[in-house]
Amino acid sequence: MARWGMVIDLDRCTACQACVVACQVENNVAPSNAGQAEAGRAISWLRLVPIQGERRGTRPDLQLIPLPCMHCSHPPCIKVCPVQATKIDHEGLVSQVYSRCIGCRYCTTACPYTVRHFNWKKPEWPAPMEETLSPDVSVRPRGVVEKCSFCHHRLQRAKDKAQAEGRPLKEGDYLPACAESCPAEAIVFGDLDDPRSAVVRLSQSPRAFKLLEELGTEPKVTYLSKGEWGGQV
Repeated sequence: MARWGMVIDLDRCTACQACVVACQVENNVAPSNAGQAEAGRAISWLRLVPIQGERRGTRPDLQLIPLPCMHCSHPPCIKVCPVQATKIDHEGLVSQVYSRCIGCRYCTTACPYTVRHFNWKKPEWPAPMEETLSPDVSVRPRGVVEKCSFCHHRLQRAKDKAQAEGRPLKEGDYLPACAESCPAEAIVFGDLDDPRSAVVRLSQSPRAFKLLEELGTEPKVTYLSKGEWGGQV
């Protein structure tokens, strides 16, 4: 059984935000206007956040890093949901069941990575953008919490294709939109339980670190530091 995870190489990442756009388009995330963004109600399942590094001379070293859901092995979000609208499945993915969510936002408060978003308004797209919606991903109603799913619908599609071809799922069959769209190939995705996978090999690098690892959430997203850079959240 697979356990899916991700490695993001900050030495390769150029902060171009191709992954951010790909995530938004792939998962039917509605755009926000300036007023909503100013009120802190913009939704982005994957965003770039600044991390402060060591000061070099008179200028601080600022690093922008992609921040998706960490899909923790011990996620605090699922422990506080009163209706079990979020859970961790047998493949390590932290899912969100929108039809069960009552919008109490306990999970958004419990998440130390602030990657869960409450949908404050009915999702709307200006014409003709509504014609580009993916049929594989549900459009969330107003009043629920949504987040990165590692493009779980792509996993189901890859499993169906592998079954139709009479073979097991292999590395590269299942890639989230962010990993597929990265022009610098800074995002590597794969099975953390496969010792031969690239994601396992990279996660054992001397440059590897995890955000807020001291909290014991055991995130499945690993970062590779930028050269000698060692940043702090």
